Amino acid sequence: MDLVAPDPALFPSFRASMREWDGAHQDGAGIRDAASLLEREGFETWVAQLLAEEAEPAGPGFVTCTYRWLVEDGEYLGSVALRHELNDYLARFGGHVGYGVRPSARGRGLATQALRGILPFARRRGIDEVLVTCDEQNPASRTVIERCGGRFEDAVQDDDGRTLRRYWIGTSPSA
Repeated sequence: MDLVAPDPALFPSFRASMREWDGAHQDGAGIRDAASLLEREGFETWVAQLLAEEAEPAGPGFVTCTYRWLVEDGEYLGSVALRHELNDYLARFGGHVGYGVRPSARGRGLATQALRGILPFARRRGIDEVLVTCDEQNPASRTVIERCGGRFEDAVQDDDGRTLRRYWIGTSPSA
């Protein structure tokens, strides 16, 4: 599995992935208008936007972000996002990193590889530790974070009443 920059050439496998998600939220993907991504033109516009977000936030309330896609043999398997800074919301609930693996590719350790793989990007941006959160009801994500060295800080409740676990992960190679 490789982490690659978003690429319009992956449209067919991305569209197949969207069908698997069946409208569910995809952490770390940066999707704001899912319906537009099912057509090539909308998909290409979105890919350009994701790449631009490395230097310019998507809009008010957003921060700059690096997106990388999990790709194996030319197939889109998921996404990981590194938010370059924390605004108030991200500091409390969202964290620096979000990730998601398409349903048919789960259970292969890809989320762990993605989280480990994005840490050098954070280090190069001068981020010594990243905040990563997961829903208390998502034991798989909790395991991924803990395998990557996540140190539990606390649990908080969001506005929807979900309990989120907050972890810190060092980005140095020795962490």
